[in-house]
Amino acid sequence: MSLPELTPEQLRDRLAAGEALQLVDVRQPEEFAYCRIEGSLLLPLGELPRRAEELADDRPVVLICHHGVRSMQALAYLQHRHGLANLLNLRGGIHAWSIRVDPAVPVY
Repeated sequence: MSLPELTPEQLRDRLAAGEALQLVDVRQPEEFAYCRIEGSLLLPLGELPRRAEELADDRPVVLICHHGVRSMQALAYLQHRHGLANLLNLRGGIHAWSIRVDPAVPVY
């Protein structure tokens, strides 16, 4: 099973087009408090097992972390354990989003 990704630019374009996406940030609360993509749901990686039902099953879910590593782990877990097929990983994470799409989002 492949791990589907999208680039920051693809995410920006899909959001700009008004596509209904659920943005799920799997970082820690203090990271989320520092910077995030507007409209994201905070769902830290360690809480996924008990909060997986908060993920949408009727639209694409974009998983976000700092550099794309934890979100990739989350995606693999959710595909394997919960059989979810509507997941996308933000390649490069919020860091790439800040650098390439939205400089107003702080880099850390």
